[in-house]
Amino acid sequence: MSLTTMFDVTSFGAVGDGVTLDSPAINRAIEAAAAAGGGTVHFPLGTYLSFSIRLKSHITLQLDAGSTILAADPTLTPGAYDPAEPNAWDAYQDFGHSHWHNSLIWGENLEHISIVGAGLIHGKGLTRWGPGPRRPAQDGDTPLSLDSPSDAEPNPVVKGAHGTIKAGSRGFAPPGFDDEPLTMDGQGNKAIALKLCRHVLLRDFSILQGGHFALLATGVDELTIDNLSIDTNRDGLDIDCCRDVQIRNTRVNSPNDDGICLKSSYALGYSRATENIIVSGCRVTGYDPGTFLDGTFGRTQDLAPDKDGMTGRIKCGTESNGGFKKITISDCLCERSRGLALETVDGGVIEDIVIRNIVLREVTTSPLFLRLGNRARGPRSKGGTGIGAIRRIIISDITAHDVDPRYASLLMGLPGDPIEDVMINNVRIVCRGGGTLEDAARELEELERAYPEPSMFGTTPAYGFFIRHVKNLRMSGVEISCEEPEMRPLMILDDVEGALFEGVNGKPDSGVPFFVLRAVKDFTVRNSPPVQDTLVERTDQLSLP
Repeated sequence: MSLTTMFDVTSFGAVGDGVTLDSPAINRAIEAAAAAGGGTVHFPLGTYLSFSIRLKSHITLQLDAGSTILAADPTLTPGAYDPAEPNAWDAYQDFGHSHWHNSLIWGENLEHISIVGAGLIHGKGLTRWGPGPRRPAQDGDTPLSLDSPSDAEPNPVVKGAHGTIKAGSRGFAPPGFDDEPLTMDGQGNKAIALKLCRHVLLRDFSILQGGHFALLATGVDELTIDNLSIDTNRDGLDIDCCRDVQIRNTRVNSPNDDGICLKSSYALGYSRATENIIVSGCRVTGYDPGTFLDGTFGRTQDLAPDKDGMTGRIKCGTESNGGFKKITISDCLCERSRGLALETVDGGVIEDIVIRNIVLREVTTSPLFLRLGNRARGPRSKGGTGIGAIRRIIISDITAHDVDPRYASLLMGLPGDPIEDVMINNVRIVCRGGGTLEDAARELEELERAYPEPSMFGTTPAYGFFIRHVKNLRMSGVEISCEEPEMRPLMILDDVEGALFEGVNGKPDSGVPFFVLRAVKDFTVRNSPPVQDTLVERTDQLSLP
């Protein structure tokens, strides 16, 4: 039968009044379309209260303008989301990354599936919380900003089939959890979850309040995301262990977590790189939840749950077992959000990344954050997961304005494991400034096993770039200015080999160094007044000018 055959959900018993539970009728329509060889399951104007909707191959969900799929609240509506399926590998990432069936819309091992149209997916009844990995807590599970119980906001309580657990990413194994999966009492925590699917199209619809993940796509290949509008209370798009993905013309407001986040977890039971990814023409923001879709752009919320500034960013990581390869991020706007982040801390390799033509406004942490760490959250054998690598990175045509004064851009490798082959060109950064001599004297710890966030190091002793454990760095056409007097140097290089700076402009205050070099080899600066053209073969400590 033709894939254009229409299966109207109302013909299968859906009412669309927002009160009647319509997911049984919706699933009947999907089953009928699948039995016919595929087709379009049509949602006319109406509000369709639902628990889990189970996708099938060769199915399109068509959401008309004015149609809403509304996630039911199991504490208010009789029924439940599908239980989380068993996963032997859920010790290596939190519950949300490790299970897919406990979602509003889910599919596994499918091909040629689409969700299209101008309708809305409203995750009102979803929870945004869940337990952490199925093991005792360890270093790197949570940001350092939450390590102090007195500073941490109490996590909500989730009642599971085997007892009550505290939600969040710390997690622990409740009694009996090794025997069967935690069901979270029939709760769902993702708007859309896809596992091991191919040929997927998501286009034109909106998601409001998407739960823990508005979209979790794991092991999905040939995925196109086009013209979505997402206004959510945790992660927006999580693209995990996926290949051949295009994300374009999409808007994500996610003040409490990441907006567009590429990951490579161990949830499939093996390491798989996220690769061949194009992100273009997108906008990520950190306005109050719900105020992006309604156009009010609220600013009442000042902190994300980890006690840092609003999130809403584009990031590779934190889950990073399989690494990230051949990724292009271009022509994007980031507002009231953290800067761009490339992070590998679980043994994966980040390589062949191009980031260009990005505008950052009201940056709540570092504009650029490259972090090679050794959290090592993954299977261990004969020496662990390995440290991984970051190499062959090109970042160009970046404009950042109103940057949090505490944080420089950070390129942070590890002793003996440097970040390699980074080119940064045509960058304009305007910081708020105000750094003190005390700030300039700070020494930053290595923190190799910590959860990676720019704030992990505290206020940086440079205001432009702090660069440590890096090899082969080229920087040209970079201008950094401050709105308030600044007593920190423009750039600090620590354990850096092979650095060329050309056409760098910072204009530090009188008496403040432009460059501070520590344990640096093969350093060259040209055409960067007030610093004279200089070649340094080796120095343990040097300030310029």
